[in-house]
Amino acid sequence: MTLVRRRTLGSVAPLLAIAVAMGLASSTTKPANAKDPDTAAQAERCASRLALALLGKSADATLWAASDPQAQVDAMLATPEFKERFARYINASFNRAPGNTPADDAPYWLAKKILDGGKPWRDLFVGPYDVVEDNNGNASVTDSADGLGYFRSLAWQRRYAGNEPSGLKISTAYRMAQNTVALKLVAVTNQPGADISATGRAKAPCNSCHIDEWYALDKLASVLTRRNDSGNAITFDPPKGGPQTVLGGITVSNDKELVTALVDSDAFRVRQCRLAWSYLYGRDENTCEAPVFDKCMASFTAAGTIQSAIRTIAIDPSFCQ
Repeated sequence: MTLVRRRTLGSVAPLLAIAVAMGLASSTTKPANAKDPDTAAQAERCASRLALALLGKSADATLWAASDPQAQVDAMLATPEFKERFARYINASFNRAPGNTPADDAPYWLAKKILDGGKPWRDLFVGPYDVVEDNNGNASVTDSADGLGYFRSLAWQRRYAGNEPSGLKISTAYRMAQNTVALKLVAVTNQPGADISATGRAKAPCNSCHIDEWYALDKLASVLTRRNDSGNAITFDPPKGGPQTVLGGITVSNDKELVTALVDSDAFRVRQCRLAWSYLYGRDENTCEAPVFDKCMASFTAAGTIQSAIRTIAIDPSFCQ
């Protein structure tokens, strides 16, 4: 809040008279259709900011000349440049590092399809798709009635199968929660010879993350298929753990029920608006920006597309201030 020192009418009146006189003088010489230099400069700065944030490049002549660049946001969100850049951003956000093969980067390929088709963003995680790789190493997205976004794609499953001794896919469970609701945990390095079996994980201090918390990794993983073998020879067996009560009281029995519960949560909507915010600003939102973030949440909830979330932030007057 800015504090303004009050002044008496007597001290303001002479300045007001001067300002009025100057305004009258300028109005007689300034063309009626002249563009305010300050307004023009602000529009140019806004055009540059939007082009760089959304497309990763300088504004073109049309956007540069626009009196209201934010009115062009919808058109920018429909461009191939935006879809390519945002899909890469999602892939980098959801994976630890670039994949060894194209299909390893399954979020990139499916995000492109979702953006191209204007599909609900939740389809990235629960939609009927599969990311496959042909004999030449080329990745593509196919329709699959048995699909679960990219989570059942073979290359992605092998990438995050983990190395738990009994085949429990703890790494997979963590990555599912990280991608959908931004769960962030840091593994603690055990002493040599420490018990890393299920028995050891059930004891302090490991039990907090693996057994007790709402995201209890062992419980989440127990409803997933089990890993057999290693590397490209990995195959998967049916889950063995039975139904689990997780995520603050929700009972799930398989990967689809688990991911659906994550995607139906408020935490999912926060995560996706935070991705949109970071894409545009390069940082998380500040407390004072909560009203705009709330608008993003409302738009994303109503429309279901990630474009609606990004658009709400990008067209707000504060983005170009």
